[in-house]
Amino acid sequence: MSTMSTESAMSTESTEKPQQAKPKLAVYKFASCDGCQLQLLDACGKLMQLADRVEIAHFLEASSRVEPGPYDLGLVEGSISTAEDIERIHAIRKECRFLVTIGACATSGGIQALRNWGQIDDFLSAVYASPETISSLEKSTPIADHVPVDFELRGCPIDPGQLLELITSVVLGRRPKLPSQSVCVECKSRGTVCVAVARGVPCLGPVTQAGCGAICPAHDRECFGCYGPAEAVNLVSLTSFYEQQGAPRDKLTRLVRGINGYAQAFREESNRLEATADGGAKGRP
Repeated sequence: MSTMSTESAMSTESTEKPQQAKPKLAVYKFASCDGCQLQLLDACGKLMQLADRVEIAHFLEASSRVEPGPYDLGLVEGSISTAEDIERIHAIRKECRFLVTIGACATSGGIQALRNWGQIDDFLSAVYASPETISSLEKSTPIADHVPVDFELRGCPIDPGQLLELITSVVLGRRPKLPSQSVCVECKSRGTVCVAVARGVPCLGPVTQAGCGAICPAHDRECFGCYGPAEAVNLVSLTSFYEQQGAPRDKLTRLVRGINGYAQAFREESNRLEATADGGAKGRP
């Protein structure tokens, strides 16, 4: 049996390059339905393409194995709803070099932010047999209200393709290539007849960021703003047009105050509609 000489072995070692450590990915959950994390699991096949470039170090939805931080990329689902959440998100921010919020709950407070227009004690007493045992903040708020966020990935739930593009861009060190136009552009691209023009249905497509592929209008339904407000929107103009077409103001308030209702542009317009309808500012958060 032949053996490699000491000189040859040393020569081989000197030419071998040290293996570069993979970027560490961590996924966290706060108040949410887990839908955005499930989108990540559904994309596992595509994510495997990055398996040799990324280490999934912390993802309790998928595995109980946790590698210690710090982490290169942190994905956060869910809104802040308790005092403990505030402490935890600050700790997460410190251990993640790049922090991304994923989904409507994390980026705007989510559907649970509807409670922000009411009294928390009323909700607790209506839902829980022993409301005194529940510790909750008065409002459901987005992650960016508490810590600096590097990027927001919109949607309810997020699009797995957009998530893969985001992770890829972080690995490669480039800016994510994600849509910034309105849902109306997606409707035109797929040849969908405009429900607002053809049927007189109030639709948030003109003021909502694209990303879903215009699913609801394609099924003859209005857009409900799942991807949050687009850039430089004019909600007053849009809702005023719908009012002129006969849409009741309370219906428009409910439409704007929906999945992303606590996003600033939607929140301000729903408050304006409510205030001008009843002559006051009752319930404005």
